[in-house]
Amino acid sequence: MVAKNKRAVVLLSGGMDSCVCAALAARDFQAAAVHVSYGQRTEQRERHAFLGICDRLGIRDRLLVRNEALCAIGGSALTDPNIAVPESHAIGHDVPVTYVPFRNAHFLSVAVSWAEVLGAEKIYIGAVEQDSSGYPDCRPAYYEAFNRVIHAGTKEGKIDVVTPLIALRKHQIVSLGLELGAPLDLTWSCYSREDQACGVCDSCVLRLRAFQEAGASDPIPYLDRTPVTAVSPK
Repeated sequence: MVAKNKRAVVLLSGGMDSCVCAALAARDFQAAAVHVSYGQRTEQRERHAFLGICDRLGIRDRLLVRNEALCAIGGSALTDPNIAVPESHAIGHDVPVTYVPFRNAHFLSVAVSWAEVLGAEKIYIGAVEQDSSGYPDCRPAYYEAFNRVIHAGTKEGKIDVVTPLIALRKHQIVSLGLELGAPLDLTWSCYSREDQACGVCDSCVLRLRAFQEAGASDPIPYLDRTPVTAVSPK
C-alpha cells in the first residue's frame, strides 16, 4: 500500500542498485535521500549522479555529508591510491580489496539519525547479496543485526532498514529499474574512472553482464573494450 503521507530515508550512492532502491522509496513514500562522500576514487562523479537521480525522481529532501574516517582508515582500493583497483578476472574467492571496512555501518548511522529527526520509519538501502563482490556488509544477517541495534538504540525504536533488492540477481535489478522508470542513465558504478566507465573492474563487469542478461543496453559511456561475453536474455 502506498504511504505517501509517511517518510522514508534512502541511501543513494548514485550507483545502479541504489537508484532502483530510490525509485521504490519514491514510489511508496515521501522520500528523503542521503549521500555520503568518503574520499572514494569516483567521489565527484557519484555526487553528480546522486543529484541527477534526485532531480529525476522528484526527491527534494537531500542530505549530503562527508565521512573523513573511512579515507583516513584506508585499507581499500576505493580510498587508498596506493592500492590498485583489480580487474574482475583477478578477484578470487576472498573479500576483495575494493571492500571498504564496515562502510555500510557508517552510512546507516547517518541515515538512522536523520530518520529520527524526520520521523521516518523506513530506511532503504540497495544492498545485494546475489551477484555481488562478496562484501560482508551486504548479507541479510548483517541487516537483521543492525535492525536490532536500531530498535534498542533509538528514541522510539520504530525505524527499520529495508533491503528490497538483497535477494535479486543483478539482471533482475536492471529489469525492475526499467519497469519503474528509474533513471539508470544517470547512474555510475565504475570503481576507478569518472569520465568513462573502465568496463573491467568488478562493478563494471557485473553491471554490463546484468544489462546483457536483461536484454537491455547499458546507457552509460564505457572505454572502447568489451570484457563481458554476450549472453542470451533471460
